[in-house]
Amino acid sequence: QVQLVESGGGLVQPGGSLRLSCAASGRYLSSAVMGWYRQAPGKERELAAQITRGGTTDYAGSVKGRFTISRDNAKNTVYLQMNSLKPEDTAVYFCFLRTVSGPTWGQGTQVTVSS
Repeated sequence: QVQLVESGGGLVQPGGSLRLSCAASGRYLSSAVMGWYRQAPGKERELAAQITRGGTTDYAGSVKGRFTISRDNAKNTVYLQMNSLKPEDTAVYFCFLRTVSGPTWGQGTQVTVSS
């Protein structure tokens, strides 16, 4: 069974930066895709960024150029560096790991961008 533990959320002023981390443990295919979805109040969950084991990345248009996803396969950890944060980035960010068997989700971490 796979477990995901997230860290790094918090309150930041507009224009600031945060880095989220998500560590995976348990048994899963090494080819798993990892990444982050986010859900703002009253909105549907949306993909923010994802990365394959080989390092291929995909970003939502709204975060491209501001967010950078990376992955340390030796540590089974994925990171999301978020720069130039905007109030509209405020959301609960959920780490995920996806294999052919389906997705596993983290518990979510709150990111609030406010002055």
